[in-house]
Amino acid sequence: MRWMRAAGRSLLVLAVVLAGYGASGARADGGLRGRGPLTLATAGDLTGYLGPLLEGWNRAHPGEKVTLVELPDSADETRAQMITDLRADGRGRFDVLNIDVTWTSEFAAADWIRPLPRNRFPLGSFLPPVVDTATYDGRLYAVPYVTNAGLLLYRADVLAKEGLPPPRTWAELERYAKTVAPRHGLDGYAGQFLPYEGLTVNAAEAVYSAGGTILGDEGERVTVGSAAQEGIGFLARGVREGWIPREALQYKEEESRQAFQDGRLLFLRNWPYAYVSASAAGSAVAGKVGAVPLPGPDGPGTSVLGGSNLAVSAHAEHPDTAARLIAYLTGERVQRQVLTRGALPPVRAELYEDPGLVREFPYLPTLRASVLAAAPRPKSPRYDQVSLVVQAVVHDALAGHRTPEATVRRLTRELADISRG
Repeated sequence: MRWMRAAGRSLLVLAVVLAGYGASGARADGGLRGRGPLTLATAGDLTGYLGPLLEGWNRAHPGEKVTLVELPDSADETRAQMITDLRADGRGRFDVLNIDVTWTSEFAAADWIRPLPRNRFPLGSFLPPVVDTATYDGRLYAVPYVTNAGLLLYRADVLAKEGLPPPRTWAELERYAKTVAPRHGLDGYAGQFLPYEGLTVNAAEAVYSAGGTILGDEGERVTVGSAAQEGIGFLARGVREGWIPREALQYKEEESRQAFQDGRLLFLRNWPYAYVSASAAGSAVAGKVGAVPLPGPDGPGTSVLGGSNLAVSAHAEHPDTAARLIAYLTGERVQRQVLTRGALPPVRAELYEDPGLVREFPYLPTLRASVLAAAPRPKSPRYDQVSLVVQAVVHDALAGHRTPEATVRRLTRELADISRG
């Protein structure tokens, strides 16, 4: 009978242990357990900086080594492969996921990633807006790793010749694009207007800058209104009047960067990497580039927050190691290398005021201001559907197929259908 009493005691202990943990392996008090090797999945590392960072971790943690898996460069393909792995029965291949900030809500709502304890990570050291991209339904489901915000790049040499400051408002941008650009043989302004995720970003920035929103209550309520009509109308007017070239309707990030870097544009909305590229040796505009926050109707506008977050798969067998790896990758020393080796905007606030880094990356103060004023893309567990609707509807407006008023009506109707679904 001793074995029965022993078994009973063991079952009691097991019940107590299990009571402290949810199905995801997270303790009810927010802790995580389990140490061992990991796999980190990310989109293609174009600069090759991440491997050396992980080598540092692996040398210090030989029993908890991390294997890097690089997925395609395309965000859509990366997301598809991650979702396939997360939906797999049993343990998937990926333990830690470097996910686009817009995927956090979708992955959290589907229970594909684990909630994380806030006290395990240096959230107070981050630029404040980035933390919001890592939450869903009031809980932390990921940790910000890289941030981003749109900037207005401009030909500093051209504006200097005209004796003009860079534009702070839409009216100034429009006036310069109409009058100054043609005098110098340039097109006026471009962003990323092909119907893909970049157009969702550009459209959201126009709406936010006009004081509007698109979705509220984390995707449960449609909030498109007159501000959306003003923002979309600004862009549509630019194409109609020609100070936004029609070829910009086919631009993604790289096409627009190349147009500016080749000396064909006076103004360009793009991410900071385009400033670095346009300022590098061999660029036709090297030494002639400036950057300021995006303009709005009455002053500086609002950028959309870009970047990526680190999340722990619900399948991960070693979530404690995963949490410690994320803390390592978001620490000050590694975040500094994210910028200097990877040319990616870090999430640690103090790095934007480091004199040495500002000398090397002079756009950092402008980027900091843009991030602090930025807003996330619409939060929704069905974000992929939301983005597809925004792209299609707004592209129709820019191409002149629908008025801004009709565009807002259609956008409201189609987003409401998604929210109800």
